[in-house]
Amino acid sequence: MGAARKRRFGRLRKLPSGRYQVRYLGPDGLDHPAPSTFRSKAEAERFLSIVEADISQGRWIAPSAGRTTIAEWAEQWFTATESGWKPKTRHTYRSVLDRLVLAHLGRTQLAMLRPIAVSRWIGTLAGTLSASQTRQAYRLLAQIMASAVDNGMIPSSPCRGVKLPRIPEADPHILTVEEVDRLASNCGLADRVLVLLLAYGGLRIGEALPLRRRHIDLTNGRVVIADAVSELPGGPVIDTPKNHQRRALLVPAFVAELVGEHLATLPDDPDAFAFPGRQTHTAHRQQSYYGFRRRFIQAVAAAGLADVTPHDLRATHASWVADSHGVLVAARRLGHANANVTTRHYARAIDSRDAEVAAHLDNLGRTGSGTQRARTRREEGK
Repeated sequence: MGAARKRRFGRLRKLPSGRYQVRYLGPDGLDHPAPSTFRSKAEAERFLSIVEADISQGRWIAPSAGRTTIAEWAEQWFTATESGWKPKTRHTYRSVLDRLVLAHLGRTQLAMLRPIAVSRWIGTLAGTLSASQTRQAYRLLAQIMASAVDNGMIPSSPCRGVKLPRIPEADPHILTVEEVDRLASNCGLADRVLVLLLAYGGLRIGEALPLRRRHIDLTNGRVVIADAVSELPGGPVIDTPKNHQRRALLVPAFVAELVGEHLATLPDDPDAFAFPGRQTHTAHRQQSYYGFRRRFIQAVAAAGLADVTPHDLRATHASWVADSHGVLVAARRLGHANANVTTRHYARAIDSRDAEVAAHLDNLGRTGSGTQRARTRREEGK
């Protein structure tokens, strides 16, 4: 057996088998063995040179870090991060993490997960889940692995170069003004006000339901979006709006007048809900959230419409505003920081306007062609 040899960095010795064993002192102050022995002294020295360079350049990762399982690291990440999430986000992430990530990859060591394994996992999920759910699971795993890189657990994330299923684009149901009027006329006063706030204010249903008297300025027709209600298994939770974005918007005068008629039927309390009872999800209560849903579906049918949801009214508002005042104005009213979100998920071209554009371009083309023909005749007559 060869004696250990002193070196500037690391130690190596020759084993009775003829292979070389390597150890080195890491920046964590601990003594680390190489993950395997080496056939030759040159290979052992090359390994030590690479490790020394990684340490000097800040790229070194403790070998034990990569042996942490995805489940162990995911729990650490979740605990450290969840305080900044809204209740619905926390519930969704927990569910996706348990059902789709840890159930498949939880026992895998961080250092052993490769892009090919992530691709196989995505393929498995895509076989039984929607593209949206599959992509959501991937985004969550990508966050977890990125945090592992940031914390020196692994050198790079395996969530790269993975082909994800495409989400089929679903067009929202954009209503005309006349259709919205028919729908609203088939609702009782309170529900009618809700429908008009969604269509003429662009509110999310979860933003309209927790409105209080103090959020509504009838004199100026201003509504302040300060809260949002989320549906969770344990019951509804009222929190800040999506992305914590409080905003104020003006509604048409006729909508403000109808809101005033509705508020006149309620107690004069600034903190009272404008739509009492609809924040709850108790199925047996007529005024509950579920009660509103049932009445909305009935009103849709009575108006001669089909496949209309409360969220379609928000998309309808986006399309109306984008058509008349541009996408940027629509994005501000909807509370979107990025107008691309408005065009991708909400605003759609109004059919009649598309016909107007085509007629206008036809007129331009015909005028231009006539001018060109007259010029040609003049030139030929010369």
